[in-house]
Amino acid sequence: MTTPPSVRERAADVPASGGHPPAERPASGRRPERGARLRRIGLRLIALAALLALWQLVIVLQLWSPVLVPSPAAVWEALLKTSGTHDGVRGYQGHTLIEHLGISLRRIFIGAGAGVVAGLVVGVLMGTLPWVRVVLEPAVAFLRTLPPLAYFSLLIIWFGIDEAPKLWLLAIAAMPPVAVATASAVASAPTALVEAARAIGARRGQVVTSVVLPSALPEILVGVRLAFGIAYSSVVAAETVNGLPGIGGLIRDAQRYNQSDTVILGLFAIGISGLLIDAGLRVLSDRLAPWRRHA
Repeated sequence: MTTPPSVRERAADVPASGGHPPAERPASGRRPERGARLRRIGLRLIALAALLALWQLVIVLQLWSPVLVPSPAAVWEALLKTSGTHDGVRGYQGHTLIEHLGISLRRIFIGAGAGVVAGLVVGVLMGTLPWVRVVLEPAVAFLRTLPPLAYFSLLIIWFGIDEAPKLWLLAIAAMPPVAVATASAVASAPTALVEAARAIGARRGQVVTSVVLPSALPEILVGVRLAFGIAYSSVVAAETVNGLPGIGGLIRDAQRYNQSDTVILGLFAIGISGLLIDAGLRVLSDRLAPWRRHA
């Protein structure tokens, strides 16, 4: 005996979970997520305000000399001076703060970008060819443990004091984390998928590009984020020699003259722009690997 249509329609209208109709669930699910995001933003703003208040309290109580710890007002004044022309002086050493930062970012993207590409190639080879891993893994680990200043002097001897040693330093600093992350991710690709691709006649290159790399993509992107972070932390070292214009060169030059307000301003410029770059890489990771968005 068939169920009357009216009964089937009423049964279809009743959600299985006994809650709201299916059309209303996404909206109700978005509200907690939006609320959690707003709470995170609020907590971060409160933490920032607390840090600024603590900074100002240190100045008011005169716990340290203003030469060592300048006030927030002094750093703000340094921002205004380095962002325009004052008393006939343009910015800092003839370049504005945004120009110094832009030149450093260009160095980072060129140098670290080259390091990321090299790390991807080395990582794929290490992950797919065991003999290559045996040969290259010690060299990659060796480079990963070296601080940038340890080999920067040698790069200066080899390439002079212009742009080449800076770009080489950033590339060498960025390559190992990408190579290690890529090799580990490629080596741990799902065996069942690899064997299935080979069973249907896929060649080695097709298996790597169609199966191995897509499955390894989330870990590779984590390595890319680490690489850019390391390159960013190395930019001051890269600009210790002939680094002006450049944000690292600005910091080093201001340090020579005890201009702590300008030094702190340069640190803020590096930190804020670094956060923006990392946020951009997070968005890229979410777009390319949405299944690992909350990982």
